[in-house]
Amino acid sequence: MKQLFRSALLSATFAALTIAASAAQAAAPAPCEDMLKEVRAAAATAKLSDADKAKVAALQDKGIERCNADDDKRADDFFGQALKLMGK
Repeated sequence: MKQLFRSALLSATFAALTIAASAAQAAAPAPCEDMLKEVRAAAATAKLSDADKAKVAALQDKGIERCNADDDKRADDFFGQALKLMGK
């Protein structure tokens, strides 16, 4: 009986850990390199004022800096701001 209980407990623990790992992975930010490609593509076709172009370039530079530092979340935040500025 103890062996059956231990086995059931182990199975339940494994299932819980698997679900938690899946949830954490789903909540992870997009790879910053993907967002950077999106920003560059949008910037190539965007019709922006000189001031907005400068803002987009600054946000892109900050995003690249964070991306190079493996800080994908903050990089994606900067890239998201740049895309919003371009109306994407």
